[in-house]
Amino acid sequence: MLKCVLTIAGSDSGAGAGIQADLKAISAQGGTYGLTAITAVTAQNTLGVDSFVVLSPQMVEAQVEAVMRDFPVAAVKTGMLGSEEVVNAVAAVLGRHGVRRVVVDPVMVAKSGDPLLEESARAAVQEKLLPLALVVTPNIPEAAVLCQDSINSVDDMKEAAVMLHKMGPPYVLLKGGHLGGRLLVDILFDGEKHYYYHAPRVQTRDTHGTGCTYSSAIAAHAALGRPVPLAVKAAREYLQAILPRSPRLGQGSGPMDHFALLMRR
Repeated sequence: MLKCVLTIAGSDSGAGAGIQADLKAISAQGGTYGLTAITAVTAQNTLGVDSFVVLSPQMVEAQVEAVMRDFPVAAVKTGMLGSEEVVNAVAAVLGRHGVRRVVVDPVMVAKSGDPLLEESARAAVQEKLLPLALVVTPNIPEAAVLCQDSINSVDDMKEAAVMLHKMGPPYVLLKGGHLGGRLLVDILFDGEKHYYYHAPRVQTRDTHGTGCTYSSAIAAHAALGRPVPLAVKAAREYLQAILPRSPRLGQGSGPMDHFALLMRR
C-alpha cells in the first residue's frame, strides 16, 4: 500500500515550489502518495512573488480534517502557513490527531526575498508548531530569525541547532546552502549528536523550491519508515541528483525537474 503524506502549504503558480513541488517530490520518492491542504494562493514566477492571499484558518483546518478522516496519513509536512491564525489552526488539528511524523519547514521568505509569513506568526511557529515536529528544517536565514542571532559559520550552525532543539523538536536539520564555499554542509542534531551531510555546490541558477523539495522528500522517507538520519540522507541525495538536471525554464531562479531520475531510468 502507498504511504500517504499530507503537505500543508501554499500554492505556487510557477509550480516550482510550494504545494506543486511538494507533490512532485513526494511522488518521486516511490511508494508514497501526496495529499494536500492549501494554506495560501500565490501569484508568482521565477522572478518573484507578485501577491498572495492566505486562506481562512477554518478552510485550512477543514481540508486537513477531510484528509485525516479518509486517508491513513503516515507523515505530514508543513510549508508556507502565512498567518498566525493559520499556524494556530494547523497546530491545533495536528495535535488533536496526534500525528507523530511531522516535518516543519518554517517558510518565511521566498527564494526571491519576498516575505511569505507575517511577523506575528513567527512566535506561533516557535511556540505552537515546533513542539509538534519530528524534525524542523530551517535554512540559515530562517534559523537566524527563530534564534534571534546571526549565523555565519558551521560552528554557528551547530549552536543554532542546539537552540532550536530546545524549542521542542527531537531533530533539527539546519541547511547550510546560504554559507559560501564549494562544499555545502547540512547539520542534523538529535539532542546529543550532530550529523553532517556534505555535498558539492551545484553551479546552477535553478534552485527555486529546493527547501520545499528537501523537506517533502524527508517526509516521504519518514512515512516509509526510515529513521530521520536516513530519511535526511536519502532526501539530500535526491536533491543533489536532480539539481544539475533542471529544465531551464523561466527568466529567474527556475524550477527543478523532480522526475529527472525516473525519466533517466
